[in-house]
Amino acid sequence: MKSVVIHAGGRVTVEERPVPALNAADDVRVKVVCSGLCGSDIPRIFHQGAHFYPITLGHEFCGQVESIGTDITDLQPGDWVACVPLQPCFTCAACQRQLWSQCPHYQFIGSRSDGGNREFITLPRRNLFRLPSGMSAVEGAFLEPVTVSLHTLELAGGCRDKTVMVVGAGTIGLLAMQCAKALGARSVIAIDINPQRLQLAQQLGADRIFNSAECTADDIREALSAQCFDQLILETAGSPQTVELCIQLAGPRAQIGLIGTLHRDLSLSSATFGLILRKELQVLGSWMNYSGAWPGVEWQQATHLFEQGKINLSALIAHQGDAACYAKAVSALQGQPMNGKIMLDFSGTEGGNNVSGL
Repeated sequence: MKSVVIHAGGRVTVEERPVPALNAADDVRVKVVCSGLCGSDIPRIFHQGAHFYPITLGHEFCGQVESIGTDITDLQPGDWVACVPLQPCFTCAACQRQLWSQCPHYQFIGSRSDGGNREFITLPRRNLFRLPSGMSAVEGAFLEPVTVSLHTLELAGGCRDKTVMVVGAGTIGLLAMQCAKALGARSVIAIDINPQRLQLAQQLGADRIFNSAECTADDIREALSAQCFDQLILETAGSPQTVELCIQLAGPRAQIGLIGTLHRDLSLSSATFGLILRKELQVLGSWMNYSGAWPGVEWQQATHLFEQGKINLSALIAHQGDAACYAKAVSALQGQPMNGKIMLDFSGTEGGNNVSGL
């Protein structure tokens, strides 16, 4: 089978690897159809950030069940599934409280073990989420990243009747914006420094957009003075500057959900730190995408949003191709962020397959 393999130093190759066997009674072998490159994969590829090399990445993927272990009764060959990449121990104190992402013994598919950027993968049944009929393969591959922002909304007690500001209009930010819009936010505002991203945010439903390279935090806050209460600010860019901007923008008792992962140190002035106290801000750290009964309410919620047609993905995809084209597109990044999602397509058709077979 074909596998996209990452080597130390940022070398990306397509190699022939053995098809993985079923090793346990609860194993399921999946024929991967579509897989997305996550922003967190870029340091693993180009900045020595992987746990080991060579490695096959991929934790945002879906496919069809090819074969099942003897204990599997709720899946059949041909069923469509998406990967649930976290592998908690299910026995520790955190897991007993259903705090899956806090498990100190967790493993992670596509990071601490080989992932789905290959034609076949074998996984335990509990790491697969069955997709409803009618969902496209691309939607299945986007299920995991959609749940990331839904987890933050869950931690914040929802977004209904709140003013939601999304700081960072990349893929996660644009997904978060669409989710908030669909789940009853009073208004949704996108903030970025990239005019093209802001234009896309507006096309996808942002009520207002602001370019923070052209206007100050004071300018934005003044423009939103009528919406200064009941704010939920989602930081998705993962930079020290945008974290500080969120604090400066926030109105009284606003919630700030931190989604983006920082790769540089954050240093706050005493004046900026004082804003957290004076405005009585609620700062929410958000890690992964699992709440409640495994794998979490976010996964059912994401499925429903796709079924209702609430999430537009086509505008978020920059490249979709077979293994060789995917490897070339990833290599071309040279360690820089993606400008649109890069998708690996094993369907044999550029547009991908549909779960319903249409």
